[in-house]
Amino acid sequence: MRERITVRVLLLDPQNRLLLMKGRFPNRPDHPGGWFTVGGGAEPGETLIECAHREVTEETGFTDLMLGPAVWLREGPGELASGEVVMFKETYFVGRCAGQTPSREGWEAHEHDLVDDMRWWVLSELAACPDLVFPDRLVELAAEIIAGRYPSKPLDITLRL
Repeated sequence: MRERITVRVLLLDPQNRLLLMKGRFPNRPDHPGGWFTVGGGAEPGETLIECAHREVTEETGFTDLMLGPAVWLREGPGELASGEVVMFKETYFVGRCAGQTPSREGWEAHEHDLVDDMRWWVLSELAACPDLVFPDRLVELAAEIIAGRYPSKPLDITLRL
């Protein structure tokens, strides 16, 4: 199985709201899906930091990203929009921006098809959300980040603790 190096960004605004997208899985387009962070796969020769900046710009239109440290690592199998099953190797970075309304202008066709919503969340609202939220324990883990308590090295969140 091919590895897919992926960057996810915990994108926060000045009010410490977290931007999430709600999408459906390519292999289950009729399923309600879940909420997840901004991000995507790294291009050949692209650093993780370059990927984070590109993905935030493409998925939100924001160019004022202040990128912080990598705080989490996660890996697991998943399916791409093409149908290929890959091993995702995700690195989660903290990012901050001005928090305006995101734009969908830079989206690819499959993103328009599979992503249904994008919004800023206060963690207490997200904790009460009945939808699936990825990764597991996002609210608990993000609360630490919002409080300014970053791990000394990226925390492996692959397995549920």
